[in-house]
Amino acid sequence: MATAPEPARRASRAGRNLPAAIAVGVLLLGVVAASLWFREEPFVALAAVTVCAGLWELRDAFARRQIALPIWPLMVGGVGMVVSAFVGGSEALLISFVITLAAVVLWRVLDGPGPAALRDVAAGVFAATYVPFLAGFVVMLLAQDNGNWRVAMFILLAVANDTGGYIAGVLLGRHPLAPTVSPKKSWEGLAGSVALTTLVGVLGSHWVLDLPFLPGRGTPLLGAAVVLGVVLGLMTAVTATVGDLAESLLKRDLDLKDMGWLLPGHGGVLDRVDSILVTAPFVYLVLSVATSGATA
Repeated sequence: MATAPEPARRASRAGRNLPAAIAVGVLLLGVVAASLWFREEPFVALAAVTVCAGLWELRDAFARRQIALPIWPLMVGGVGMVVSAFVGGSEALLISFVITLAAVVLWRVLDGPGPAALRDVAAGVFAATYVPFLAGFVVMLLAQDNGNWRVAMFILLAVANDTGGYIAGVLLGRHPLAPTVSPKKSWEGLAGSVALTTLVGVLGSHWVLDLPFLPGRGTPLLGAAVVLGVVLGLMTAVTATVGDLAESLLKRDLDLKDMGWLLPGHGGVLDRVDSILVTAPFVYLVLSVATSGATA
């Protein structure tokens, strides 16, 4: 008598392996925390490795459409951008970014001219901007006063966005946010992201940046934890969602489910950092303005 086949493992409503996703997420948070614990250099090295892994995933993804990403000048330039951002700030990041673009163009032109060269160079410019240039803003946060705690706050904002969106989306999600791009995202999930990122933003602004909880007389616009936390919460939820949707659109165009396979339950490195990359410049700018005492 034939035995009945084992039932397939039940997928979560979010469409991923939840135990694996949680385990990998906790492990990644542990690695980031360890890299920030004593000195800044380990985190800079971790950022450089992440950038190289993300660029390699883009190379493989673009190859599906016969686009040859100039990977070696991108990886060398990507590491250079991360280090430059930490050592020299925004000006050094911009200079290394321009040098990387020039290297990408030269590398591809020397490989042979033609219509494909323009397409490959355009892909290289996109890759250099999307991964190492945006990652440079995270490293510039690290270079500021109390930078390790600022980066930890930024990472927790990203975690809060994903966690709040996931929980609210699974429990309450009824109205699709962008059904043609990412069917599982919902307006209820976005609301959950806003709620949890705002909470983290308020607590982080008070504890990490040592801002007064409520505004007082003469307090700058972003000088109170409640105000800055709300700004950070709303901004992180919106920019992170845009980053997620942009990568989903890219994967749809490339006919991919995930950008890679390195992180079980999450996909590839870019599947994990897509929202972080897009959010980084905005958080860097807002935190810089808030701690400078500037008013709007």
